[in-house]
Amino acid sequence: MGSILGSQKFREIFFQALVLSVVAALLVTMVMNTRASLEAQSLTTGFGFLERATGWDFSFSVLPYSISDPYKKTILIGFLNTLLLGFLGISLATIIGIVIGLIRTSKNALFSLLGTVYVEIFRNVPLILQGIFWYAIVSHLPRPKAALSLGDTVFLSGRGLYFPVLNIALWSVALMILLFVAWLFFLPWLRERMNHSTNYHVIKRIGWILLPVIMVVIGYLARTPDTPLLNMPALKGLNFRGGMRMPPELSALVIAIALYGGAYIGEVVRSGLMSVPKGQIEAGFVNGLKPRHIFSRIRLPLAIRAVLPSLTNQYVQLMKATTIGIVVGFSDLFMIISTSINQSGQTLELLAILMGGFLLINLSIAFVMNSINKKIALKGYEVKS
Repeated sequence: MGSILGSQKFREIFFQALVLSVVAALLVTMVMNTRASLEAQSLTTGFGFLERATGWDFSFSVLPYSISDPYKKTILIGFLNTLLLGFLGISLATIIGIVIGLIRTSKNALFSLLGTVYVEIFRNVPLILQGIFWYAIVSHLPRPKAALSLGDTVFLSGRGLYFPVLNIALWSVALMILLFVAWLFFLPWLRERMNHSTNYHVIKRIGWILLPVIMVVIGYLARTPDTPLLNMPALKGLNFRGGMRMPPELSALVIAIALYGGAYIGEVVRSGLMSVPKGQIEAGFVNGLKPRHIFSRIRLPLAIRAVLPSLTNQYVQLMKATTIGIVVGFSDLFMIISTSINQSGQTLELLAILMGGFLLINLSIAFVMNSINKKIALKGYEVKS
């Protein structure tokens, strides 16, 4: 018995189990007290309210919606709206950040100064103020009859951005995205199994050729019958009909998140480019590589490896920043949950759904980015093969 108590491993396991037991007891006590308090106030608990109709409407939805739909569909729409806003904002912020990072490391003094001014302005102004500022600009654009047009296919007005959209079912778009993501995950697995053989490269080329063909076939089979492939927006009366509409709330938030996130990502990219050892760049020159080849084959790959962990943090922060949509009336997950709390009174359940939704999104981002980081990491003393 004394030998067991004297074991360091036993003591570690014992104290960890003790801490977990205390935490579990505290959680059980909190849940029981909360439930008793709610019952004393005649407040119901549980998730049965998700089947009830909401009875209220909101401005934007990626899925068809009516006020008779239940809370579960309304929350799903808010979740999808948040994903759409986050995807658009992060994608544009990444593009802007790469451009700013390159400008900041440029030897041209004017370009470097402009990049610095951009970073200092958009990084130091609160994101919520930027969202309100861009919403004030977007919502005061010309009316539909005087809308700005691009080739009579894209129109920009105070009621939103209108552009052509494919006349295909929504499920086919989801299926195309799943196929593309599955192919991206399949390639690394296939590369490891076939060990970079000639057959792997043949299969890879055939796959990249067949993938768009399969997507076109799916889109053609899923298109709405007796309609043109493209649904074009057109001015009818006082507003546009047809096509796809991006409301001013979404447009303003995408611009704000893209510009704000681009400033931070630009600094991350700049630090990554600056971290590449000069000796490797000079070795490229010695071996006769041109500047563009040195950038694409030496500097950029090494910079990507260096910035991925920081870039993951920025992506998670920008996804959490989508909650500013409530200040301009965008129906994201945070706004939908807030309205649902006011209408149903199910505060704890809805807050749990809100936290769970953002945990799911951000953990997925971290998982994907960490997987990419692990795949491209250089094998050495610090990385196990």
